[in-house]
Amino acid sequence: MTTPSAPPGFRCGYIAIVGRPNVGKSTLMNQLIGAKVSITSRKAQTTRHRIMGVQTRGAAQFIYIDTPGFQTRHANPLNRKLNRTVTDTLGSSDVILFVVEAGAFSGPDEQVLELLPKDVPTVLVINKADQVKDKAKLMPFAQQVASRHSFAAIVPVSASKRFQLDALQTEIEKLLPENQPIFGPDDITDRSERFLASEIVREKLFRLVGEELPYTSTVLIEKFEQEGKLRRIFAVILVERDSHKAMVIGNKGARLKEISTQSRLDMEKLFDGPVYLEIWIKVKSGWADNEAGLRAYGYE
Repeated sequence: MTTPSAPPGFRCGYIAIVGRPNVGKSTLMNQLIGAKVSITSRKAQTTRHRIMGVQTRGAAQFIYIDTPGFQTRHANPLNRKLNRTVTDTLGSSDVILFVVEAGAFSGPDEQVLELLPKDVPTVLVINKADQVKDKAKLMPFAQQVASRHSFAAIVPVSASKRFQLDALQTEIEKLLPENQPIFGPDDITDRSERFLASEIVREKLFRLVGEELPYTSTVLIEKFEQEGKLRRIFAVILVERDSHKAMVIGNKGARLKEISTQSRLDMEKLFDGPVYLEIWIKVKSGWADNEAGLRAYGYE
């Protein structure tokens, strides 16, 4: 990849976004870069891969790394691999964003906090600050968390409403090392369109089917073709049981149709062009129960 040279003093680095599940890490990254490259859902374990989002603005390039939420229960192979992704990312980052939910700090947050390396500058990001009715409670909460670690900065934000995100990026930029840019000025992610398509379908799957669908359900792109601006995408949803297949299909196919429609609309927005999308469902149990199965479906 050829990247343009930058003037002296240009800053560029990797920023790890970490925290327990469902504190808004993926929403935060998407809002920071201004595009949806990491999927969001209320369901835990939605983010399974390390995903980079890139933003170049002014004299800096921010390379955000959205990590899976650190899993504190269920020591199965998938969770162990997710946690390994988190710990590996922490050690290779230039800056860490430790994301917590305003007014809510508990055991799982503490477990993630204990993983933070002492030699990497860390910003405490207090998300969902807009949901705290009594704003006077934010300061003692921030002080409570800050007493547990030496943070380089503390920034209350609302990722979903873009509140204080400019202030957050200003603090991050101060901590980035002076480096030439790694990506081009228009790049927004290191992931392929094929990967992003599978993630979009998986997001809609969890959003529309709900908590009843096991976390081991996943999506494969069997064929991805491009003709001019048109993309033809053929996806397969893998589920564990026939009963799960029925849940995804829904009454007279209504739920599968909605998954397909919402996925297609998101893809057309992200890829800036028309999309023809077909989705099938297959039953394949046990793929996440061992290391070989995880590697087969892209969990390196």
